[in-house]
Amino acid sequence: MLCAMNAESMHTLHTLPPTLEGSSVEDKREEIREYFHKTFTFFEKLFECFTQESVFYLKSEPTRHPMIFYYGHTATFFINKLLISKVIHEQINPEFESMFAIGVDEMNWDDMNVHHYEWPRVEEVKAYRQCVRQKVDALITSLPLRLPIRQEDPMWIILMGIEHERIHLETSSVLHRQLPIGAVRPSSFFPLCPEVSDAPKNEMVSIEGAVVHLGKQREHPLYGWDNEYGTDEIEVASFKTSKFLVSNGEFLAFVQEGGYENKSFWDEEGQKFLAIREAEHPVFWVKSEEGDFRYRAMLEEIPMPLSWPVDVNYLEAKAFCVWKSQKDKKNYRLLSEAEWYLLYDRAGIRDVPEFDDSKANINFSHWASSCPVDRFAFGDIFDLMGNVWQWSETPTYAFEGFEIHPAYDDFSIPTFDGKHNLIKGGSWASTGNELMKHARHAFRRHFYQHAGFRYVEGEKVENTEANIYETDELVSQYCDFQYGEEYFGVENFAVACAQKAIVYTQGTQQNSALDLGCATGRASFELAKAFKKVCGIDFSARFVQVGVELQKMATVGYYQKGEGSLKKRKEVSLEALGLSELSDKVEFWQGDACNLKPHFKAYDLIMATNLIDRLYEPRLFLNSVHERINEGGYLILTSPYTWLEEYTAKEFWIGGYTDENGHEITTLEGLKSILFSHFELVATEDVPFVIRETERKFQHTLSQMSVWKKK
Repeated sequence: MLCAMNAESMHTLHTLPPTLEGSSVEDKREEIREYFHKTFTFFEKLFECFTQESVFYLKSEPTRHPMIFYYGHTATFFINKLLISKVIHEQINPEFESMFAIGVDEMNWDDMNVHHYEWPRVEEVKAYRQCVRQKVDALITSLPLRLPIRQEDPMWIILMGIEHERIHLETSSVLHRQLPIGAVRPSSFFPLCPEVSDAPKNEMVSIEGAVVHLGKQREHPLYGWDNEYGTDEIEVASFKTSKFLVSNGEFLAFVQEGGYENKSFWDEEGQKFLAIREAEHPVFWVKSEEGDFRYRAMLEEIPMPLSWPVDVNYLEAKAFCVWKSQKDKKNYRLLSEAEWYLLYDRAGIRDVPEFDDSKANINFSHWASSCPVDRFAFGDIFDLMGNVWQWSETPTYAFEGFEIHPAYDDFSIPTFDGKHNLIKGGSWASTGNELMKHARHAFRRHFYQHAGFRYVEGEKVENTEANIYETDELVSQYCDFQYGEEYFGVENFAVACAQKAIVYTQGTQQNSALDLGCATGRASFELAKAFKKVCGIDFSARFVQVGVELQKMATVGYYQKGEGSLKKRKEVSLEALGLSELSDKVEFWQGDACNLKPHFKAYDLIMATNLIDRLYEPRLFLNSVHERINEGGYLILTSPYTWLEEYTAKEFWIGGYTDENGHEITTLEGLKSILFSHFELVATEDVPFVIRETERKFQHTLSQMSVWKKK
């Protein structure tokens, strides 16, 4: 596939994101429709710049999937989120919608095993993308639409898919920069900035402190991700900031003076990064045979543009600040999120839709590359928006009033781990939501983006301590349910189910078990007492994260609700539960029970606890579960059969309804009609459980366990 070299310009696809408000529903439909198609086309343009189709199957770096994954991922996101939200009820290509669903970040539950994937042909993924384009286009023109658009509206899910693809428009352009130079070719569609010069001398600008208000309200007229909503108030002390972003020329002095060799400039995490990557200079600097440096842009390698901003990760930026502090005998650091807000307001920047992207190197409004750091002024400071993102000292955290959007419950929560820092201001490739004042995007500190930094001189920043479970009430509740104390004499449900499963399967081999809907993982660890290998899978990465953290840290803290806003910190450890020695036998993955990846198979036991009445289409799981179980193996289901249209459209209920002949169909009867062709029903029994909600409020429920043996 060759990149088209024609007069078509990226400016034909240039646009600002729509607002959520308007006076005409039909005009808003057309605005969203145009925004969707421009986004979809722009994203595909990136992949037209591969020199040949084999590039789709290259990895930009070892920790990432091949490029074809990212090409398919943004399309499957639309379908998977529309399914979760009950906007649609049918998949387009279940294989693709499983294969391309998960694996973007370096999370422990991202499956990077190359043996688990047989990547499809490029033309197949192209055809799939075209089907998704047609499907979404039809939905935009037909879905119920009211103005202003709110988070509970179906059109919000369409906007979510568009903004998600715009994030990947940028992150994929980063991956392009990490491919071998022979894998990509220059394109007139993505022009390189022609302006190069010597690096300007940086200087400090004094900024008066103030109280800064962060966050936005639910009624805000622009689309937002969940971590943008809520409030925080921070008193920012006076400080000084560098006038320019740190340029390649300014950073060169750090490199030349042994910045990457002197470990004293690097903290423990930074030294680990140096050891793993064997880094000697920024990733987009290419050392020539003559010993000087060249610069890797998205599609070209050029002489080092000393006046352009340096692209580094947080760890490199931090090491530079330590080096410069020692050199100048001052205390330099990166700016904080609140300080960036203060600079933004001080410069009088107007947010979308009044934001003038012609006055910043952003939104592909000028070039598909960086430009000199003294090119775009925002008053007396340059590049407050655009050119490259600016790493901040602030680990991402939740504002007061933070709420998870149910359609994308793992967008933010996994980043509230103290390991992801916020980047602010956007880059030349930032579009859509990334242009907005309230945008909060965060990456692991060793990650590369089109990101650099400016340094500040001021007091040390005190950050909010990250605790993902303090902000996630449901996960805390499940931690308490699975690992906390017993109430009213009712045995721990996860332990009871695992023990019963072990007893029922004693007559067969106990090599491999799948704990489906594992939540925070207690039953997975308990099953490892008998099974040689246990796989825990849950739809929610938030839940899976608990099991992973317990394996890694052996201890997890969570919060137990008391009266009103009162809460009590609790802690759980595998050692205290006598499970630490079993940890290595368990693995955790994020996955969809209705569309599991093919390699999840050959189990002697599949246990699905309190799952089937929470699936969007349970027959998709039940009709094929026999294919994943060994002959003579067991399927154990538990459920209180609380069917709700909130989770499962009524047409997909297995039971709990009256059929067309007036017969009442129970869920057990429905299960028999589906499973009897491959299983025999061995036993049923009731298993009680108690969930603590608050100090004085508990749920006491009976779950029916049905035990099925494969014929």
